[in-house]
Amino acid sequence: MELQAETGAQPDLAPPRSGRGRYKIFLGMAAGVGKTYRMLQEGQAEAEAGRDVVIGYLEAHERPETIAQAAGLEVVPRRGITYRANRLEEMDLQAILARAPELALIDELAHTNVPGVEHEKRWQDIEDVLAAGIDVYSTVNVQHLESLNDQVCELTGIRVRETVPDAIVGAADDVVLIDITPQSLIERLLAGKVYPGERVQTALDHFFKLENLSALLEVALRQVADEVEAKRLPADAGASGARSREERLIDIAAPQAISERLLALVTPSPQSQRIVRRAWRSAQRLGAELDVLWVAPRDPSVAQQDQLDALRRLAAVLGAHMLVEHGDDAALVAQRVAHERGTTYVLMGPPAERNLLARLRGPTLAVRLLDLLPGVDLRIVTDRTLRRERES
Repeated sequence: MELQAETGAQPDLAPPRSGRGRYKIFLGMAAGVGKTYRMLQEGQAEAEAGRDVVIGYLEAHERPETIAQAAGLEVVPRRGITYRANRLEEMDLQAILARAPELALIDELAHTNVPGVEHEKRWQDIEDVLAAGIDVYSTVNVQHLESLNDQVCELTGIRVRETVPDAIVGAADDVVLIDITPQSLIERLLAGKVYPGERVQTALDHFFKLENLSALLEVALRQVADEVEAKRLPADAGASGARSREERLIDIAAPQAISERLLALVTPSPQSQRIVRRAWRSAQRLGAELDVLWVAPRDPSVAQQDQLDALRRLAAVLGAHMLVEHGDDAALVAQRVAHERGTTYVLMGPPAERNLLARLRGPTLAVRLLDLLPGVDLRIVTDRTLRRERES
């Protein structure tokens, strides 16, 4: 067989605890900032306070300081997997559930598992651990958030392949930003505390450029600020129950804020995924729902269907609503959908290059939408990498 899980007999699971475990995520701007070290440090503090703590999975990357910080903590053995004649190791989800600690430290939230284990992604494993009533501490870098995938690629020129749905981080009880300056991280890199010596120069020439790290730190700070704001608003709303009847009546009589609803117009192309991610980020900041619309031909090609499937998967990961409408006039279809959905904000990609003959045929889709949707904001989502290419 190509795939074999070497786990032996499955252990009996411990009785589930009542309620869901609490979830703390340590967020960093890049590898080497100290996320895993901080997770272990707080795990040690919890163990010293008398809690039952285990390491469910640790990726120390041979860093002596990190390895030393794990000393004394019980480690749940990894699960051996034979895949394509290679022996690999994964976190043993069933062993953690059977051990049933109070707190499990599980590194590298964005990790993709070897095929054949319970779940494709580690964040899905963690969901099972939390559902069993076990608290979890985990780690992730900001570039692994799905909605930031295009932005990180635009900033650094590197496409991150392993991503985590933003909702996973948003649902955490606590998100701790490991704050370190880009200069300090580069000093750690040069001192051999991040990668082995032979990899340092390559890292400095690519991902670990000072401008890249500065941009990623800004993204991380904004992400945490957004999370704090998102958690603050429901809390403020819940506080209304303690106010007087007169104060609540004043609120009812006062004009209510109009909720926002965004509509992203896409075509079946890889570039549309960038539009969806940018639209989702905007929706998060506005506290709005996001609809994604493709005005499809009656008989889409196989290539178009493949791209549509990719857009559906992305929309599902982000929590957006994917709409497919048939029609010959994209502007009129978008107008109808916007009226039906209560759209207040439309996002779309830049128009394709138009020659003189195309311009003589009539206005662009953007111009038509401005006429058809008065009172609705319209934003053109551009590709920032094209700007850098023109400047160079």
